[in-house]
Amino acid sequence: MGMLIAGLLLVLGMHSVRIVAEPMRTAAIARIGLQGWRGLYSLVSLAGIWLVVSAYAGVRLDSPELYHPPAWARMVTLALMLVSMVLLTATYVPGTHIRQWVAHPMLLGTRVWAFAHLLANGRLADVVLFGSVLGWSIFAHHAARARDAAGGTRYPASGWQRDAVAVTAGVAGWAAILLYLHRYLGGVPLV
Repeated sequence: MGMLIAGLLLVLGMHSVRIVAEPMRTAAIARIGLQGWRGLYSLVSLAGIWLVVSAYAGVRLDSPELYHPPAWARMVTLALMLVSMVLLTATYVPGTHIRQWVAHPMLLGTRVWAFAHLLANGRLADVVLFGSVLGWSIFAHHAARARDAAGGTRYPASGWQRDAVAVTAGVAGWAAILLYLHRYLGGVPLV
């Protein structure tokens, strides 16, 4: 469990630098340049993700069960994951109404992902992983919205066709995860 927590501290900590230590981030960018910062950010984040994935795979099944998910949780989780995938793909399609409405679809999609997985998984390792990501995503989303408000940042929409692209790509990604990827990446078949 210690490796899981260490990985979470690395990845979520690195993803929180802009929120809690903006002067440090600005100084680091001035010292090593934007590309250097992005490289450091990526390396630390990837190391954290590797630790999280490795540790979670090792402790998931041996972790004590804190609660037994209800039977309906599986279907609700699948539906929430569809919403999450659409939000995540809307992050990469500029000018969507989705981005205009929620401002930071990646963070909201991550929040939905974590909540959905907490519904369907009740072991201690699940609560540590998905609960940490849920708490962080709520914190990060509120901080990003506050930063937007302070800076007057808006996300104008350019047309419904962009939303159609985001929804179509999100549904395709959701189907790929449901039918194939979750089994091989997560170790748990969904169908």
